[in-house]
Amino acid sequence: MTCTHFSKDWETYRMDYSDPHRALEPLEAEVAIVGESLVALNEAGIVPHTTYDHGKMLAHRHAVRELFEIPWTAITPRMQRLLYAINAIVQPRNMIAAGIFCGNTFISNAGAAVGPGACYTARNLIGVEIKPQEAARAERNVRRIDPTGVARVVAADAVEVVARFSEPIAVLYLDADGDRGRGKGIYLDILEAGYDRLPPGGVVLAHNSFNASTRLKQYLDFVRDAAHFRASVNVVIDGEGVEVSVR
Repeated sequence: MTCTHFSKDWETYRMDYSDPHRALEPLEAEVAIVGESLVALNEAGIVPHTTYDHGKMLAHRHAVRELFEIPWTAITPRMQRLLYAINAIVQPRNMIAAGIFCGNTFISNAGAAVGPGACYTARNLIGVEIKPQEAARAERNVRRIDPTGVARVVAADAVEVVARFSEPIAVLYLDADGDRGRGKGIYLDILEAGYDRLPPGGVVLAHNSFNASTRLKQYLDFVRDAAHFRASVNVVIDGEGVEVSVR
């Protein structure tokens, strides 16, 4: 099954990338929009239910606002909530996030298992950032929320990290940019490197699935092929979108 889920106001919902914490709508509206997206994912068989702890999500958001250094981000409040909710529902034992910049995208996923938003226990939560300086900042940010080290950041090539990871990958988050003109096309390289370790029910999240759909054509063709994934839904709740696929 493949489909696209649009929120009714995705075209007018916009944020200032340099002001990541500003509320863009009443909280109840944000919760409702994300809730509708989770229903679409549930109906497609991607997530088993739509229930997550809203209080813990807000505790996570507060910690990020207070403790993270975020020079800019394209992760809207809706997307932050959706990523947190999917991880809180799927509860991945192992999660890898590729292309995390300052760590905000990574912790939006990992925050369901570490820090004040934690609702389950994970084994490995790995954020990968190829630029050493940004990886160092992301690691500093993450350490302020997770002193345990379960969530950790490595400065490396995501293709290599995923290829070397020997355990099942329950959630793989993609937000990297490749070199040599590959750009977002690197998503497919990363996915193929870890495809054999995606168990049945394994979820792949690809940010920029809407605004970068042309550059992601080969990736999107792959995940929307029933020979590779049982279902894939393009969730467009803001101008970027996220493709959510299940093995």
